[in-house]
Amino acid sequence: MPDHASATPSAASRPADGHTIARWCAREGWPVHPLAPAQKTPPANCADCKVHHAPATCPCRNAGRWCHGFHAATTAPGLIDAWWSTQPRFGVGVSCGPAELVVLDVDAHAAQVPERARLLPGIPIGPQVDLAGLATGFDTLALLAALRGEQDPAADETTLRVRTPSGGLHIWYRNPDPATRYRSSTGSSPRTALAWQVDVRSDNGYIVAPGVRTAAGGYVPVSAAREPAPLPAWLAAELKRTGHVPEAVSASLAPSGAPVPMRRSRPATKAAERLLEPLLAEVTACRTVREGASFTEKLNRAAYTAGGLVEGGHLSGADARSLLAETARTARPHQERRNFMVIESALSAGAQRPLHPRGSS
Repeated sequence: MPDHASATPSAASRPADGHTIARWCAREGWPVHPLAPAQKTPPANCADCKVHHAPATCPCRNAGRWCHGFHAATTAPGLIDAWWSTQPRFGVGVSCGPAELVVLDVDAHAAQVPERARLLPGIPIGPQVDLAGLATGFDTLALLAALRGEQDPAADETTLRVRTPSGGLHIWYRNPDPATRYRSSTGSSPRTALAWQVDVRSDNGYIVAPGVRTAAGGYVPVSAAREPAPLPAWLAAELKRTGHVPEAVSASLAPSGAPVPMRRSRPATKAAERLLEPLLAEVTACRTVREGASFTEKLNRAAYTAGGLVEGGHLSGADARSLLAETARTARPHQERRNFMVIESALSAGAQRPLHPRGSS
């Protein structure tokens, strides 16, 4: 971000102004748009847009106006100079998708902690896990990282991290694969969420630029890193698992009642079949018991075992997903998205421990 000492006459004076921050972001290749003075939301649209204008067909952008928030974001120096000259008190928003950014917005809001199933969507958290003291997105993100054996992103000193006025944290990452697009989401969403109180800002989303000040306080970088590091592979996998990659979800979830395509790259060994069959039978048996059958636990156990077999070379990944998805659909046909999340999470966890059943060659 812009050096406060070089952006102003004195390092002890006020922070860099919005214009300076906007120009710095543009040089980084991040399209920017104005935020209302002292606020973290875009300024009001023009009179025509207040009535009705679809962003895709709105003439305002071609006319050099900032209507529709992040849809108007630009790196053009002339527009940036004109916008912040018109209103020097504008803040700065960065449109994350065009900037190839994936930002984790970790909240620390006082809120009622939801049931365990909603803390880390798709990952069953058993009663043996002590959740005493869990209260914010910092806790759920740390729990996710611990379950995956990875570093907590909130402590990742290799990437740009920005403390928010509410005590939260923005963790900035660069999307290393522009062909893969990521949805934006909120951590409270019942459909697409990475973790409770952890929002994702990417396509169709924006983030407040570092250095901006609002009425609530400043967005202040922590540690020395001032550039986003590449998105870690394990986080990319988690975003895919939780439905943040639209193509991955649509390809992996067939409509209810439709067959899941099976692509056999190599046949399952007899030993793998013997090990999986009773576990899949337990999942199938849940069909006759609508509640209290421990369906998620049984599906998780079967998928975890399948993950170990795949990594051990006794079963193909495509076959494992097909078998698990078909079995889960038989027992719980109306929750395919949830089934998918459980399967993907458990397969990933099982792959960490390759399995070689007795009788395998």
